[in-house]
Amino acid sequence: MSERGGVTVVDAVDAYLQRKAVGDPDGPGAGTYASNAESILRRWADWLETEHGVTSLFALEIDHMRAYAAELRSRADRGEYAASTAGTYYAVVRAFLSWCVRGGILESNPAAADAAESALPSGDDRSDGAFWTATQRRRLRTYVREHALEATTGELDRDERCSRLREYAMVALLAHSGVRGSELFRVPDDERRTGATWEDVDFYTGTIRVLGKSQRLEDVPLPAPARTPLRRYRVVLDPPSNDWPLFPTRHAPSIARRVERVLADRGHTETEIDDLLADTTASRLARERSIAPPTITTEGARSVLKRLCKEADVDVDGDYLTPRGVRETGADGADQYRREATTSKPALRASVLERTIAVPESQPPIIDVDPSERDERSDRD
Repeated sequence: MSERGGVTVVDAVDAYLQRKAVGDPDGPGAGTYASNAESILRRWADWLETEHGVTSLFALEIDHMRAYAAELRSRADRGEYAASTAGTYYAVVRAFLSWCVRGGILESNPAAADAAESALPSGDDRSDGAFWTATQRRRLRTYVREHALEATTGELDRDERCSRLREYAMVALLAHSGVRGSELFRVPDDERRTGATWEDVDFYTGTIRVLGKSQRLEDVPLPAPARTPLRRYRVVLDPPSNDWPLFPTRHAPSIARRVERVLADRGHTETEIDDLLADTTASRLARERSIAPPTITTEGARSVLKRLCKEADVDVDGDYLTPRGVRETGADGADQYRREATTSKPALRASVLERTIAVPESQPPIIDVDPSERDERSDRD
């Protein structure tokens, strides 16, 4: 660690998190900021190494940060993140690099360059359905509700009834609760966001537990307009176990891969697995063996909503209602009623860098962005 080129991104991140966690233990939000930033920074470090082969902090360039901003923008375009969430993730990384500059570890902050920041998604929320009217939202919700009621009174088979009630529950949850699409569905390449399961739903208290944008588990209220469709859907779905996802994927290859992997983990040989699958489908075998399939992805949910909008004749210049756009205008207010469900975090290991480089302390923030980062931006402006 005596050579500057030997300082790795991972060690620098460890030092930063350790400082934020214990540098000002009596300051407001000291531990909160460290725990919130941890998963963001570690995923960024993994992305740097996987996509660009960068492990040394001093190999980091503006082009790398521009590529990271472009990656966040791409995820926002796919509906995995809101534009504001993508901006927050980038801001956390930028704050970390600013800390490195203040401590003399780096000469300049590549994330603060205009060429890098210009690749971030803009604040225009049109792609998220923010410009849809209440009438258009009601039209979609009315369609899925009536479509689901037909399933309970008609001569439809079980699969069709389940499909219609699934769509009703999906739209109702997005419309009437404060839950976000990235909390409800699986986000590819984010190992923590695997989607909500029935174990997360508490009908008695009327809440659903999700991984919030703060990267902590939160209990989100489920009002009756969201809870009732979800309960009806559960009766028809009849999940064989509580770890079953609320909205399982219907992508057969994904289900087959999950079944094969779990059966192998349970000690079945490849020949035995092939024999089991020869007599039935992967979906049926998953039910028989209580193997929870993957949750539908955020992109898959967008496809479902796109189809429903077309069927309901809800359209604005060829656009369609996305998961965020389905939400009632006042549903964001539900955020203030969220309750943190857990505060436990594993202890951070002390790195060699933390013991060898003295870095000035700064007041840790209560929210996701380091206030020193806000000061830096103010100075630039």
